[in-house]
Amino acid sequence: MVAVQLGRSDFHHEQVEGHRTGTVASVHSWELVTAVDGPGTRLTYFLSGCLLRCQYCHNPDTWKIRDGALTPIGDVLARIRRYRGVFAATGGGLTLSGGEPLMQPAFVARVFAECRQLGVHTTLDTSGYLGTSASNELLDDTDLVLLDVKSGLPDTYRAVTGRELAPTIAFGDRLHARGTNVWVRFVLVPGLTDAVDNVDAVAEIVARWPNVSRVEVLPFHQMGEDKWNRLAISYPLHGVQPPDAVLLERVREQFRAHGLTTF
Repeated sequence: MVAVQLGRSDFHHEQVEGHRTGTVASVHSWELVTAVDGPGTRLTYFLSGCLLRCQYCHNPDTWKIRDGALTPIGDVLARIRRYRGVFAATGGGLTLSGGEPLMQPAFVARVFAECRQLGVHTTLDTSGYLGTSASNELLDDTDLVLLDVKSGLPDTYRAVTGRELAPTIAFGDRLHARGTNVWVRFVLVPGLTDAVDNVDAVAEIVARWPNVSRVEVLPFHQMGEDKWNRLAISYPLHGVQPPDAVLLERVREQFRAHGLTTF
């Protein structure tokens, strides 16, 4: 079977059933990448659907779950098996990203369970906003979580994403209690997320979680603006420049000052 693009009525029926059973997923795209999305060479699937509306999102075409290609789990597992040799040679594995993969938790759980049987390393790339959707069984089969902590102050988080910070903190606390390995990601946007008190607030939150093995400060870029324009969505960060080296180092030092290994 191959991925198929469905009409809206057909999609709704298949998507609801697929969500319930985890036998299909709405997939935006996939790629094979190195040194991104976790250790080693990763097969990364970008699942469609996200409740956040981050101002700096570079994949706004993943927001609507119905815009993805309905893809049978068998197709995904076949591709994972095809690259097992690459994963073994590089210490890589599978990453499920998005969008927000926890919009489709049954699928994530089934794929990760199969990866556990295959001996393939699994990574979940999530904002944590839908952390309550991740069952204990799903997390049992998750080797690494890439947790996007988008801001540390509730008002700033709301301005950045349109949603609340508390669910991300609650999910981080749950991962800490379980001892799950976590890499935290923080996107540095001049004029939006770079305030000293906001960065300190993120660092204070993350420092509570000794299971966090690294923090990645990701510099904002403008590569997503063309997608916003093509979708006729007003882009709020037009003209904003990426952070310079001085700002990047200041922010990284703020995390390091809290005892966090930071890149």
